[in-house]
Amino acid sequence: MTDRSTFDTNVITMTRFVMEEGRRAKGTGEFTQLLNSLCTAIKAISTAVRKAGIANLYGIAGSTNVTGDQVKKLDILSNDLVINMLKSSFSTCVIVSEENKDAVIVESEKRGKYIVCVDPLDGSSNIDCLVSIGTIFAIYRKMSPDEPSGKDALQPGRNLVAAGYALYGSATMLVLATSAGGVNCFMLDPAIGEFILVDRDVKIKKKGNIYSLNEGYAKYFDPAVTEYLKKKKFPEDGSSPYGGRYIGSMVADVHRTLVYGGIFLYPANSKSPKGKLRLLYECNPMAFVIEKAGGIATTGHQAILDIVPEDIHQRVPVVLGSPDDVKEYLEIVKKHSAK
Repeated sequence: MTDRSTFDTNVITMTRFVMEEGRRAKGTGEFTQLLNSLCTAIKAISTAVRKAGIANLYGIAGSTNVTGDQVKKLDILSNDLVINMLKSSFSTCVIVSEENKDAVIVESEKRGKYIVCVDPLDGSSNIDCLVSIGTIFAIYRKMSPDEPSGKDALQPGRNLVAAGYALYGSATMLVLATSAGGVNCFMLDPAIGEFILVDRDVKIKKKGNIYSLNEGYAKYFDPAVTEYLKKKKFPEDGSSPYGGRYIGSMVADVHRTLVYGGIFLYPANSKSPKGKLRLLYECNPMAFVIEKAGGIATTGHQAILDIVPEDIHQRVPVVLGSPDDVKEYLEIVKKHSAK
């Protein structure tokens, strides 16, 4: 006799989950359309990432994008997929992408009420060595009645309707945070081509035991960062030192921080005084996810989600993770600022 218990006949897919949330919020269904289209793009990128070597998608496309990173072939494919799928959802009016210098304004006949900021393939410098990469997205409502423009995307993270990321790792996972709910994780089941809810209302640990940053820049660190790291490596209270983990792919590093707890840092330094990561499509969405999970995300001087952006490709310092770990870092920053 076959065991039927291994096959769930009442699975909660991402679409079902969002539709249920929308029904409770008495929504129009436009947000569900948007997420469905984004999921289609993510599934296609996941497939492309899996067969990149075979399909000759590795390597550099011979250009650099607007933020100075070398563009890989998969970057271009991912960007085209995301933009085309979002446009065809009839739910967006402005799309900001890391790969495009200017905001993409959706044709009037396809416009909807949402603005999407996206990093189509984060960590793409790791493509050729098969390290985990991902897609990051942030969704806002258009606030002004004017003709859509890039200025519509210059909203603080507190205005986010939803944000999240897809991680193309040992499996493909989509992590979604919404303004009305918490953080929920969906795993792509390749057998049915659907994202299935696997973790509901995820919360980050109050304190972790892992720190994550690129210590290759130690020469340029501010004294506060140097002191914090020393405390983690050589604790004075007799506790065990923290483990150091750094992948160099923001999606992978932040996801590990969400799951295991601890702290992720990409602070300002003397070489990059404004930080390196972009506010609209890297820091804001990740800060939104971490805060919704009970963590803290800061520049060291203000909450990431409180920053009013001035430019669509603006860079900011970022420190995020377990609340106790980030608070300890902030105390050290405060001490050094008072000097």
